[in-house]
Amino acid sequence: MQFSEYPELKNQVALVTGAAQGIGAAVAQELCRHGAHVVALDVQSAGLQALQQRLETSAGQLSTYTIDVRKAQAVETLVDAIEKQTGPIGLLVNVAGILRMAPVVELSDEDWATSLDVNATGVFNLTRAVARRMVPRQAGSIVTVGSNAAGVPRMQMAAYAASKAAATAFTMCLGLELAQHKIRCNVVSPGSTDTAMQRTLWHDETGPQRVIAGSLETFRLGIPLGRIAEPADIANAVVFLLSERARHITMHDLRIDGGATLGA
Repeated sequence: MQFSEYPELKNQVALVTGAAQGIGAAVAQELCRHGAHVVALDVQSAGLQALQQRLETSAGQLSTYTIDVRKAQAVETLVDAIEKQTGPIGLLVNVAGILRMAPVVELSDEDWATSLDVNATGVFNLTRAVARRMVPRQAGSIVTVGSNAAGVPRMQMAAYAASKAAATAFTMCLGLELAQHKIRCNVVSPGSTDTAMQRTLWHDETGPQRVIAGSLETFRLGIPLGRIAEPADIANAVVFLLSERARHITMHDLRIDGGATLGA
């Protein structure tokens, strides 16, 4: 079967972090569908193995590597190996992230540091290593998956929101610096999406409806479109921004939350 929506993605090497589940896995699957050679990265080796099994008959190719994106030297070494063994990296999608929730006055040093390390420093480590190699080639596209929480306050989510705001600002600054090298850098900011992370916030089967309805007690608006996003909704936007159809889009933050933050 031929897939021609984004033919320019065929055979491109695409790195995707946080690919063992959720949005990262959906991005990897969609890129494979368009014929890219996806290099899936995560700390969860079992999840990567499951992804490999699901996509073994896909149009593209898939390689998997277990790595902690917080480790700068390990990231640099792996990116160098991928470039030599698989080919020049043309696409990068930063998805890896964690959620540690607590009121600020109860937030531990470890939760704060780990949130920043994974959600912001991890983005820096991967992006710096890949961008160094994209610059001489004068080509590339980078998408960071942020969050609508980066721009709208959330109760008990200060560490997460701060880390996603940092990753967003970093990606925008990077986009400004790399524009002269024909490298585009964009952000996709999801709202509530049906992932393992989101499901940890649901206490029973009414969880999805409670999110859609919103909560006055926590100053959280509902979702005007009346649905929670699926990972594929986010993946479709990511692939569009990676593609040539978005060739004149850079330093853009695309909010995908069903209107939950009213475009703020």
